Amino acid sequence: MTSSAVNDSVRDGLETERDELRRRLDELTSDGAAAPDFDENFADSAQVAAELGENLSLAAALRDQLVDVEGALARLDDGTYGRCQECGDAISQARLEAMPATPFCIAHA
Repeated sequence: MTSSAVNDSVRDGLETERDELRRRLDELTSDGAAAPDFDENFADSAQVAAELGENLSLAAALRDQLVDVEGALARLDDGTYGRCQECGDAISQARLEAMPATPFCIAHA
């Protein structure tokens, strides 16, 4: 497979992942920050608070993943994809296959 075909394949995978992360964030939150479906008058306010906390944590993790994926797409655009942002060395193919959005080689992970 040519380098261009590999990049196209990586881009397709990252764009799919980006779209899925955005969809999940939209489903989880109304404004990207808080869960929309909790009834504040629910009898078990501790349960509501716990679920809200879990949703906020999940939303934060999804936003972090989205930032990583969008960063990888930007690196594809500027030609630095596959290079460690810390040392500039090539990131191993096995690492990129396992974690396509990673900006770091294993030594700097």
